[in-house]
Amino acid sequence: MPDDLQARIGVLTISDRASRGEYEDISGKAIHDFLGRVVRSNWTAVVRLVPDGTESVAQALTGMADDEGCDLILTTGGTGPAPRDLTPEATRMVIARELEGFGELMRRISLEQVPTAILSRQTAGIRGKCLIVNLPGRPSAIDVCLNAVFPAIPYCLDLIGARRIEVNSDVCAAFRPAA
Repeated sequence: MPDDLQARIGVLTISDRASRGEYEDISGKAIHDFLGRVVRSNWTAVVRLVPDGTESVAQALTGMADDEGCDLILTTGGTGPAPRDLTPEATRMVIARELEGFGELMRRISLEQVPTAILSRQTAGIRGKCLIVNLPGRPSAIDVCLNAVFPAIPYCLDLIGARRIEVNSDVCAAFRPAA
């Protein structure tokens, strides 16, 4: 596991079709673009693309958190009601504690954009010193959801003992209590 001070942020795309090369992974790119705008401190991306399913997602999350030393993993895809959408189930298999507020906020803010947001099953949780956040698969929904929850992420990382990240305050009003 890396022991440097630079944060490691995982971007995990879950998609049967993208993993087979049937189309380009634009959702993972949308996450990376968001991070490029918001995260001010130096960070390293750990990028993975896996097919839908509990085993493939759980293995990727475990490897990224435990072996790759990710402080934060942002997943995209597999959060809907379709039979192969199993990202939340896989996430719950590998986390120690669930943080339900992330999913609640993402659904609430998305509902202002589209009535089908109630079909979304995003969640978040902690594995060791890693925060895992499930995001939807649509790039526009990714941006909406990350804008809503990212203000809490730097402080959450502090609380769980992950590497510190700083944000561009012109883009994201991250909250950290005064010392």
